Amino acid sequence: MQYTAKDIIKECNDRNIHLYHLAIEDEMNKNNVSEEYIRTEFYKMLDVMGKSSSNFLEKESVTNMGMIDGFAKKMNDYYKKGKSFCGDDVTRAMAMAFSTIEVNASMGKIVAAPTAGASGILPAAFMSAKIKFDLDKDTLINGLLTSSFVGKIIGKYFTFAGAEGGCQAECGSAASMASAGLVQMLGGSVEQCFHAGSFALLNVMGLVCDPVAGLVEYPCAFRNSSGVINAMLCADMALAGVKSVVPFEEVMKAANIVGSALPLSLRETGIGGIAGTETACNIRNVYFSKFDK
Repeated sequence: MQYTAKDIIKECNDRNIHLYHLAIEDEMNKNNVSEEYIRTEFYKMLDVMGKSSSNFLEKESVTNMGMIDGFAKKMNDYYKKGKSFCGDDVTRAMAMAFSTIEVNASMGKIVAAPTAGASGILPAAFMSAKIKFDLDKDTLINGLLTSSFVGKIIGKYFTFAGAEGGCQAECGSAASMASAGLVQMLGGSVEQCFHAGSFALLNVMGLVCDPVAGLVEYPCAFRNSSGVINAMLCADMALAGVKSVVPFEEVMKAANIVGSALPLSLRETGIGGIAGTETACNIRNVYFSKFDK
């Protein structure tokens, strides 16, 4: 498997194929499975994504800590009014991202793509695109396969763990993967997929991971809702012809260096950043007092 954008773009152009073709080939070779099996499994993931991104749009969630209860429904109700600054598509996508994070926080079923902490971004991006452009099953699967292939390259040069690289490693990677998938689904080139993926990480490079009480709820929910918008706007920039000066893999290497430079207090320890505020510390103390009894 090639791991640089230049080599991958050349291979795809020489063979007249897309990133999802390479994703399928890689899965077939590594796991000795058929293309039909791969597509069936990816469709199962899309089904879970569709359900998690819509689960709490019409009803309020109830999570263990109650920090993010009902956010998805509030955003969806606001979307229905048709008076948002950002427009209906963006507002609806934000609601969908909230929904999946609330499903996760209430111990429901999600697809951790690439992590549970960033699990709201891909579902919201893909389901929003499905609705807006009336995308069919195969197009969605090809998009998700593209995202997965980009994720493999991210994993080569960076990390998906907030404990290693901050939230840029979780929500940044998810937005990067989602934006590449969106470009593919709308007919963009392999090169444009990489440009979009680069932009998405660039936009949040240095983003810290500071969950209150160490739980994947707050401020994670907001970073998922903004993360899907990041993915969408990066896809638009790439499709418009805007290009990244720095190659995709170099962006990932830079993010890895930045992540390593973050202090431990800002890498999912629940100590610094928002997690270190007076209010957050009080919430943490109440939460952990349950286990002292």
